Amino acid sequence: MTKGTPVAIADTETTQWIRRFHPSAASSTRLVCLPHAGGSASFYYPVSQKLAPAVDVVAIQYPGRQDRLRDQGVPDIERLADHIADELARLTPKPTVLFGHSMGAAIGFELALRLERAGAGAVELVASGRRAPSTTRPERVHLLGDDAIIAEMATLNGTSGAVLADEEILRMSLPALRNDYRAIETYRAPADRRLRTPITVLTGDADPKTTMAEAEAWRGHTEGEFRVEVYPGGHFFLAEHQDAVRAQLTRALAAGRTAV
Repeated sequence: MTKGTPVAIADTETTQWIRRFHPSAASSTRLVCLPHAGGSASFYYPVSQKLAPAVDVVAIQYPGRQDRLRDQGVPDIERLADHIADELARLTPKPTVLFGHSMGAAIGFELALRLERAGAGAVELVASGRRAPSTTRPERVHLLGDDAIIAEMATLNGTSGAVLADEEILRMSLPALRNDYRAIETYRAPADRRLRTPITVLTGDADPKTTMAEAEAWRGHTEGEFRVEVYPGGHFFLAEHQDAVRAQLTRALAAGRTAV
């Protein structure tokens, strides 16, 4: 995190990094949503729609996509976490749950570390669709050609059919997607990098990106409470189990209210 006194952001404001689809000054807790590789803040619109106005749902918009298409991407998970931590430092303090899917789970882990160091630790990290930070695989999608990256997107079902069918939109999104793949595929965390923050892991039982052993390995990254919740489905299982995932978030947010 950078030094200096940050300029405060009101509970109803949006910024370059922060999107609030249903802003409310009356919220008592905050949910910070971190998208997957190639994803955008709008992925979490349905979450905001269901949880607001009781919850301040803050969706992070990474550079290089949608209205930030011209912004230079950040091909490094830890640097992304630095930027986001700086933004969150400008918000009114509230009990906060971090929720990240796939690449967003790794960013959430690094973000939780930064919040702890700043004395503003999160209530819980909900890490979805991602193996533990210290586990590694020889992934090199970011080095492949455009067609191979598109094929990867189609395989994981993380991009709507409309986007895949529109070549112009698809080609515009490829630089951000390649950047994100570079960031997550080159990310490494030592096994002894631990949070005090509790961690809940959500995983699909047929996710090609996360085995059960890799999901359980998150246990070694927290000194707090730990749980794993398994759902039927692949990498984007959460699209099919929105109510169940939202129930996990509601439980974590309720714990934050109780802790106040």
